[in-house]
Amino acid sequence: MRCPFCGHIEDRVVDSREAKLGDTIRRRRECAKCGRRFTTYERIDEIPHMIVKKDGRREKFDRQKILTGLLKACEKRPVPMSKLEEIVNEAEAYVAESADRERPSSAVGELVMNRLKTLDKVAYVRFASVYLDFKDVREFMDELKDLLKARRK
Repeated sequence: MRCPFCGHIEDRVVDSREAKLGDTIRRRRECAKCGRRFTTYERIDEIPHMIVKKDGRREKFDRQKILTGLLKACEKRPVPMSKLEEIVNEAEAYVAESADRERPSSAVGELVMNRLKTLDKVAYVRFASVYLDFKDVREFMDELKDLLKARRK
């Protein structure tokens, strides 16, 4: 495994354990050159789960793509990385549970947005502004008003 800090190829496994669901092995590694530690996850390589986009295209489910979107939405927000990982795991499990191994992107996006809504309102609005593809300021303001109404209840 290549060290993400110095690029050296040799390392040693310091700790290895199963993830909570038992479908992943988490390994702590230490670089043989710089001595820094990093974490890797090992998963079974299976038939890919697919996401059906709005225009009908099918795309392989990508955990990193969802995590990247969440990280952008949560930038400079007090949201722990463990919570983001939970959201990504939940989205992945949702797609994996599908009988035909595919889900519409709209359903996955809704799941992620609903989880963000309970976690951090600002991150939710940021994510929704990209995901819902607001056409104008009025649509954006309508969503904010709905959020404020729900908060007052």
